[in-house]
Amino acid sequence: MNFSTVNNFIAIFICIFLSLSNPVHSLCKNPPIIFNFGDSNSDTGGLVAGLGLPINFPNGRTFFSRSTGRLCDGRLIVDFLCQSINTSLLNPYLDSLGTTFSNGANFAVAGSATLPKYVAFSLNIQVLQFLHFKNRSAELVAAGFGHLIGDASFNDALYMIDIGQNDLAGSFAKNLSYVQVVKKIPIILQEIKIAIKEMYSQGGRKFWVHNTGPLGCLPQKLTQVKHTSNDLDPFGCISSYNAVAKLFNGGLRHLCQELRSEIKDATIVYVDIYAIKYDLIANSSKYGFSSPLMACCGSGGPPFNYDSRATCGQPGCQVCDQKLQFVSWDGVHYTEAANTIVASKILSTDYTTPQATFDFFCN
Repeated sequence: MNFSTVNNFIAIFICIFLSLSNPVHSLCKNPPIIFNFGDSNSDTGGLVAGLGLPINFPNGRTFFSRSTGRLCDGRLIVDFLCQSINTSLLNPYLDSLGTTFSNGANFAVAGSATLPKYVAFSLNIQVLQFLHFKNRSAELVAAGFGHLIGDASFNDALYMIDIGQNDLAGSFAKNLSYVQVVKKIPIILQEIKIAIKEMYSQGGRKFWVHNTGPLGCLPQKLTQVKHTSNDLDPFGCISSYNAVAKLFNGGLRHLCQELRSEIKDATIVYVDIYAIKYDLIANSSKYGFSSPLMACCGSGGPPFNYDSRATCGQPGCQVCDQKLQFVSWDGVHYTEAANTIVASKILSTDYTTPQATFDFFCN
């Protein structure tokens, strides 16, 4: 079988894989309550619910056939992880209609970072919202309201964190040097540690922590950041941005190891999202993707199809044919097709430390 045939086979497999409504299955009969904290990588509608800012179609076109507040053409990684344990997709905590939050809540909001810590919707604010949610739930349960999350379920819940990308990107956007951005990493990590320990003090014992992806491979950065060929790695990504992401990830991995020693009765799983996403970029053709550094939805055309004056969903933007497979959806966020591959690799346990299946958290 020649290389071209292999590529065609993989592309066909991905198309079949994506055609399924739930491409990841498990035998989980009692899925955990899930509380998610983060930014746009896992925001399932928090920005729209919290600020009323529109996220217009074609966002959501692939799976939902409408915009749901996700910055994606379809499902996010967190959606696939939820489906893998037979639980409903997480509703935004800030969404006041249509949910009882019986399977948990999503506190993630697009644009969030760890710092400044008292700015909406920083990680600290998300944790404060969680504390209010937990206290209010206890009050209502005591008053006789049903179908709410009780103390035992909070203690047995899974707490997911996916944040840090905006801290790094925002620092570069403020024209901080590479060295200055690196010096901020310990402060960012400290905020994540504070958040985990606060959830632990509230009874949480199960934590799932994503590292950050290859920042220098985002079409947005490649468009906005002045660079020469000497600034790029062999796959066309900005080396310094990826180097900062890797330093942050190394610190986050060490933090998770440190916390396992400090809170020995907790399970803390570190997930190497960077390795998975960088592999998608470096070996895009193997997965059936074309133009891994170009946005499907945006403006400006090749090589990156990103222009901040006409981003995805705004007047003047153009969107790729739905039959085409792109890694980048809008220049910052990944497509459902890419998220499907990322989720499947997460579920393989090859990128988790310690090695753990997501349905390990089923009761």
